[in-house]
Amino acid sequence: GAEGRGARRRAGRERARPGPSRVGDGGLRCAGKAAPGEEVGVLLCDVGDAGSLATMARQTRVVLNCVGPYRFFGEPVVQACVENGASCIDISGEPQFLEGMYLKYNEKAAEKGVYVVGSCGFDSIPADMGVLYTRDKLKGTLTAVESFLSVKSGPEGLGVHDGTWKSAVYGLADEDSLKKLRKQIGYAPVPVVGAKLKKRGFVFYSPEFKEYCITFMGSDGSVVKRTQRYLHSELQQTPVQYGAYVTLGGLGSVIKLMFMGMLFLLLVKFNFGRKLLTKYPKFFSGGYFSKEGPTQKQMDGTSFTMTFFGEGYSEGQDPQTGKPNVKICTEVKGPEPGYIATPIAMVQAALSLLEDAASLPKKGGVYSPGAAFSKTKLIDRLNKRGVEFSVISKPEV
Repeated sequence: GAEGRGARRRAGRERARPGPSRVGDGGLRCAGKAAPGEEVGVLLCDVGDAGSLATMARQTRVVLNCVGPYRFFGEPVVQACVENGASCIDISGEPQFLEGMYLKYNEKAAEKGVYVVGSCGFDSIPADMGVLYTRDKLKGTLTAVESFLSVKSGPEGLGVHDGTWKSAVYGLADEDSLKKLRKQIGYAPVPVVGAKLKKRGFVFYSPEFKEYCITFMGSDGSVVKRTQRYLHSELQQTPVQYGAYVTLGGLGSVIKLMFMGMLFLLLVKFNFGRKLLTKYPKFFSGGYFSKEGPTQKQMDGTSFTMTFFGEGYSEGQDPQTGKPNVKICTEVKGPEPGYIATPIAMVQAALSLLEDAASLPKKGGVYSPGAAFSKTKLIDRLNKRGVEFSVISKPEV
């Protein structure tokens, strides 16, 4: 709920030491007691006031950074954490921010021994950890996975806060900057192991779901690729190819989406168009995005399922020769993704940073979730909190 509410933002804390009643101009104040348990202070800080952020970061081990759109408000929090020795987790679905933080702060975070882990909400823990879960459950070598996201809502329909809408508007408007950023980083190519995963069309019919599907436009694909690159280059693990899709429903849903999508892509290219899109999110999104966000009834009636279809090679078979001969189907399911599943994922990721420290990468740095948490108990923690990972089937071809 911190998105789109002016420049004054709050950063959450995990296991912070209680502070004094006021510290300097940073506006650090105690605000009552947590019940049950010991007293927990409330720190007020402002992304425009570096001193207040430093004061906050010095008093904690992990900061939960919820200041989206991150392209406008995220970096000062990351900078304060890295410079003052606190780890940092965010729920960003903005590749430009996530990869920009890697370019700017990876080396400094490694020097300080702190971990900056982006996209620890619905974007992109279900996808990133879901691919790793699928890999670990296959007897053999997993080489390719496709995921299909289905979001179901009750009679009240779906609702999303317009902060997410703004992130999409500005992200698509600035795609060229992301390409330049990636050239600057100079990513090593991820090798293709096994049969090459075929790219599907932007819109296609899925016989498995009996619905039309489209390519998922979120950050999942780029986050999973970063994880697979890290696991291959640093841990010499076989990289997994990945395709992300979302189910839409019938032909009527496709036609409606195509019309709205073309209008969106046209307007996002121009300054006046972006102003219209951000001023009237409800109108241009067909009622899904609003400045109020979802109602409690909408959240209660909404859930998600992400289904993973994986293929690979049985134990003893060389993935570089022949066709894949084993398949697996897994799923991750949970409550309403944006406002219930996201905080669950974020808090459990923070607990993994604190309590599974021996299983984290040996040195600090800026990581994707799968790179940071592949050896931790994060999936077990999520399973206990209602974001459930399970194997559906393991048929052989």
